[in-house]
Amino acid sequence: MIPITSEVNILIDYLKTKDLKLTEQRKLILEAFLKIETHVTAEELYDLIKLNYPEIGVATVYRTLKLLCECGLANELKFSDRVARYEHLFGHEHHDHLICIKCGKYTEVVDPEIETLQQKLAGKNKLQVLRHRMELYGFCEDCLKKVES
Repeated sequence: MIPITSEVNILIDYLKTKDLKLTEQRKLILEAFLKIETHVTAEELYDLIKLNYPEIGVATVYRTLKLLCECGLANELKFSDRVARYEHLFGHEHHDHLICIKCGKYTEVVDPEIETLQQKLAGKNKLQVLRHRMELYGFCEDCLKKVES
């Protein structure tokens, strides 16, 4: 049995608003997702889950990830390769991404000065920020060396 965590409670509350139930499959998918600390595709998550729970289908993983995004537990990211990846939101510090357009490597960055400037800009324009995302695209150090040589 999966322990009840804050994340499970958030999902339960959200599912109630959609008149849906917290199934054992949804709980197992949430648990597996929360164990992964990197950006993961639905297919990668499915591959991990099917090792122990082959009865869970890939469509269920996709639908559950959509629910996790809707309730604020996950964030869907599409970098330059346009592949959907998912990361945790709950209990994680907000961060931005630096993405290499050559190799796809990404780096998570936190900069309080940028966050302050964004809030100042929003306030100046009378916008209440609910969420934001900043992605900077370029060449990582390794790929830049290859381009220059």
